[in-house]
Amino acid sequence: MGVVEAWSRYAVPTAPPDSLPQPTKRIRGSATLHPRIWLLNRPAGTVTAMRRDELLDAAECLLEDQGSQGLTLAAVAERAGVSKGGLLYHFSGKEALIKAMIERLIGEFDAMIEAQHESTYTRAYLKATFEAIETGRLRRWAVVTGAAGDPALLAPLREAMARWHRHGLDDEPHPQTSQIVRLACEGVWEVATHCPAIVDYGAVRQGLLALL
Repeated sequence: MGVVEAWSRYAVPTAPPDSLPQPTKRIRGSATLHPRIWLLNRPAGTVTAMRRDELLDAAECLLEDQGSQGLTLAAVAERAGVSKGGLLYHFSGKEALIKAMIERLIGEFDAMIEAQHESTYTRAYLKATFEAIETGRLRRWAVVTGAAGDPALLAPLREAMARWHRHGLDDEPHPQTSQIVRLACEGVWEVATHCPAIVDYGAVRQGLLALL
């Protein structure tokens, strides 16, 4: 999947986290605590998950700013404000980092599909596709998948694609029509990637929904 013009949603500050303003937090309605004390009281794994996402954000920003040639472990660590050893604690190497970025995009798109609360999976998939296009998320897909020089790194995306196009198909009122609509969504995504201005996305979305 692919590209649209603007993207800044996942930009992260270049300064180390400790130099940024620290919000105060409350725990179970108690008195306000210093953020470092609050971090110690968080559920196990929460801090690790947040740090992992911050590292992935930094890597995506580097890809956007400098392209795949700028994606080095040292550069990601510097952008995220951690040591290279701290980065390697979460990701064993550059390939693992790229794979994790791809898997995160897949997970986010799955969540978008689920959030549609539609009567069929195809309707939810269609609406999530157009939401991704119209909110500029395709730019992230382009920069991340473009960094995967090794086809093996795209294996999670191929598996997700197969799942998106098979899930619940036989349970829908008109499976063949649903399959056509899902394939049409892929075509719209590709056009939005390479020539976004030629499509009236609202009209196309309504036309596809009318088929269902």
